[in-house]
Amino acid sequence: MDEMLKNVAKGSFDEVLIEDGFYVLKIQNNGNEDVQITREINRRYIQFHFCLKGGGKFIFNDGNYALEVSEENSLLLYNTQLDLPLNLVLTPNSWMVTVVMTIRKFHSLFSDEASYIPFLSNENQEKKYYAQEPVSAAIAVVLSQIINYNLHPTIKKLYIKGKVYELISLYFNKSTDASIEQCPFLVDEDNVKRIRRAKEIVITNMAEPPTLPDLAQEIGLSLKRLKEGFKQVYGDSVYSFLFDYKMEHARRLLESGQYNVNEIGLKIGYSTSSHFIAAFKKKYGTTPKKYVMALANS
Repeated sequence: MDEMLKNVAKGSFDEVLIEDGFYVLKIQNNGNEDVQITREINRRYIQFHFCLKGGGKFIFNDGNYALEVSEENSLLLYNTQLDLPLNLVLTPNSWMVTVVMTIRKFHSLFSDEASYIPFLSNENQEKKYYAQEPVSAAIAVVLSQIINYNLHPTIKKLYIKGKVYELISLYFNKSTDASIEQCPFLVDEDNVKRIRRAKEIVITNMAEPPTLPDLAQEIGLSLKRLKEGFKQVYGDSVYSFLFDYKMEHARRLLESGQYNVNEIGLKIGYSTSSHFIAAFKKKYGTTPKKYVMALANS
């Protein structure tokens, strides 16, 4: 293990070494009390923290400064002038995925597209850079897969490596007209709360989701505002987001072994098992039955 990135954790996490100078930490607190995770990380590293569930607080400068990250949000930390050791207080029932890589490794990922990433430009590459952003539906799915994978130990590293590259790609896959700086919609906290409420409504009613006009009326936004805002906050349309969520929920139910295919299809809103099977195959490239068989074999 890199001597400048050694584990001094109070608590527990699962660590996967992707390659030299490139680590992933899967941090979970399923207990009833706060858990503290501390770890030495020097200034040669860039950090991506993704909160899939619950929340946590990152503490800096001996407790004099803190940044909170809530459910479905992310935090990017980068500072070539100052070490930023990990000092995380994770609240009960919280899940966090952290990606840590050297600046050299990170630059190599985008060496041909440096102008696409704001802090890789020549005038900014030596400056500190902190960013907090919401997690899109696509990123949430990848994070869930990183947390919940059930694979043979021999392919664990390969699987996680692929997912982490996918995660970083999705993180930087931003359209030119949907950045927080350019989008006045996201500056309005009330609108963001309404969009998050819309997400909660469609998830709660995934089996029989409301129509977009009804949803817009319920949250108090115009249909246009709902469509634009949902895309900007979650990176996808309402129904595309819901489809990804339903398929991920179905995958978890399959892994639980408590329900058959027909029951799961009904739970997430498919009137026939054939429609559910087709949707699942479209998302994951295999049928629910084959997926369960693969789990059993592994």
